[in-house]
Amino acid sequence: MRKILGQHHVSMFTKDAQTNVHFYRDTLGLRFVKKTVNQDNPFMYHLFYGDIIGSPGTELSFFELPHAGKTYRGTNSISKIGLLVESEDALNYWKQRFEELAIVHGDYTIYAGRKALPFEDPDGLSLLLINNASAATPSFWKKWEGSPVPMEYQILGIGAIELSVRYPEKTAKLLTNVFGYKEVSATEDLSVYQCVEGTAYSDIVVKKLEAVKERPGRGSVHHLAIRVADPQALQEWASFIKEQGYTATSDIIDRYYFQSFYFRERNGILFELATDGPGFPADESIESLGETLALPPFLEARRAEIEAKLTPIK
Repeated sequence: MRKILGQHHVSMFTKDAQTNVHFYRDTLGLRFVKKTVNQDNPFMYHLFYGDIIGSPGTELSFFELPHAGKTYRGTNSISKIGLLVESEDALNYWKQRFEELAIVHGDYTIYAGRKALPFEDPDGLSLLLINNASAATPSFWKKWEGSPVPMEYQILGIGAIELSVRYPEKTAKLLTNVFGYKEVSATEDLSVYQCVEGTAYSDIVVKKLEAVKERPGRGSVHHLAIRVADPQALQEWASFIKEQGYTATSDIIDRYYFQSFYFRERNGILFELATDGPGFPADESIESLGETLALPPFLEARRAEIEAKLTPIK
């Protein structure tokens, strides 16, 4: 039962929810699949984007922190997020789109062995579009016909996730000895690991960075979630990770859309293991995802109080 299936989602901080929605929905063309709240602080928005239903492996999530300060970049952080596109033609489309819309971006580069286009979101989050070159992706990833981006150029899902750490051997031990990833390439300061051989959607890049520890703020990454199949597998993983001496920061939590377990690896980076289901259509139809504020059942009785303290999102 213990098998990691690739990325599940990545969670970040944004300063302004409306600006965030405009960028990820209207500029990047992702579907805004869930407008909900931080279940641990329900007066904070928690926004999710992805494919047509926010399938596991396509989900980008953001906590809104209106008073968030600047991120001071440093080590022991999740430092870069890759997003997959189908082809080099798609990269060329996005470079032109970024130039037309004055989106901060760099030149083409090679990242984790694939052609890529670096760019930033309005909060300064470091992102990459990566050419998947028509390689396999999970069969359940489905494009969104309502996107402002043509189907052939749409973002498919999450690709390489970069971890910058002071002691890369400690992170490597977790990935290989605990999670079963394999190192597929390495240079002096950077190694690429995969849990599904030959797939960009399972890439984790570990980069050695001897620097001060990152001070998070707007545009920083809170945690990386990786996929497990179901609650039984999650229970087995939680027990196994504790047996290996890692510091759990929670018991298993029912997030309503999936179940989760959180722990920190030896450099302090927060990992989440999350189940594939039940998914975001659990409380909304596929057609109406993201249109209204969705609350898990245990918060529904507080809806009026919560809505009164949130700034409406168009």
